[in-house]
Amino acid sequence: MTARQVCLGRHWYPYAYARTVVDGDGAPVKPFPQWLGELGGRAVRDALGIAPVPYDIALINFYDADARMGMHRDSDEESDTPVVSLSLGDTCVFRFGNAETRTRPYTDVELRSGDLFIFGGPSRLAYHGVPRVHPGTAPPELGLTGRLNVTLRVSGL
Repeated sequence: MTARQVCLGRHWYPYAYARTVVDGDGAPVKPFPQWLGELGGRAVRDALGIAPVPYDIALINFYDADARMGMHRDSDEESDTPVVSLSLGDTCVFRFGNAETRTRPYTDVELRSGDLFIFGGPSRLAYHGVPRVHPGTAPPELGLTGRLNVTLRVSGL
């Protein structure tokens, strides 16, 4: 992973969550804003017709032109609530795979600024990653160089 990350609600570090930045400066994690959880809940209701448990974690990743994220699963939560992913800024190639292996079969999808991607049900534990960012493709009115991804999760903790 070469993206930079900040967390709201709980800090994620490999294979666990904490209330402080345990693998950094030890600072308390910033609170999760209720409006962001409501946005995720509305998206899941609109797309899947279900009312999810309230979201309580946001992982915000910043990708510059050279950043990548390898194939991984969002499996450290104790909840099977769908993951909501919002893209802002530069377009990226989002590789969405299967729940069995990091390798094929997978599908590459271009995510543009404003796109929202939800995965739940049998796809909740699918491997996924970002092999490429297309620099300079962000809408100019956004005033952003690079890509921000906001991933909403329910910890179940």
